[in-house]
Amino acid sequence: MRVITGSARGRRLEEPAGRDIRPTTDLVKEAAFSIVQFDVEGRQVLDLFAVTGQLGIEALSRGAAGCVFVDRSRAAAELVRRNLKRCGFTAPVLQADSLAYLERCGKFGLIFLDPPYGLGLETQALEKIMEFDILLEGGIIVCETRRETALPAPRAPYCLGREYRYGKVKLTTYLRESG
Repeated sequence: MRVITGSARGRRLEEPAGRDIRPTTDLVKEAAFSIVQFDVEGRQVLDLFAVTGQLGIEALSRGAAGCVFVDRSRAAAELVRRNLKRCGFTAPVLQADSLAYLERCGKFGLIFLDPPYGLGLETQALEKIMEFDILLEGGIIVCETRRETALPAPRAPYCLGREYRYGKVKLTTYLRESG
């Protein structure tokens, strides 16, 4: 696992021990950043269910204005902190319940959702993001799920962007329209 491009290009990131945690593969991460390549620079980013922090770190490497990393696991929060240090970045890393965080956070221009598969957390997170309206106008949500996972229909001012399939993985984008 490495940073693909930008100021931290080529830096190797520490991965979690064991097989209980499934970090985003480099192929899927490259695909996600191809989708948002012109929408990263200068934005405030949220890396929800951060695990290693690789999505937020990639965004910082590509010029994001800042990133907040949230994960419930103490081990994951420490891993994110170590990976940030490896890349020379500083950013808030919160060991907190990701869903509860959405009820009290600020607004973001880009949100990465990569929760553990099969628990329905992606649906709950998307519902809370829309309920508390934490995505800025023109903002993007990139949600990684299993290919067969059904996601909730957006409600105004949110709209469904596109779905992309990469083997067993699906990336789905949601957008927040202006006005």
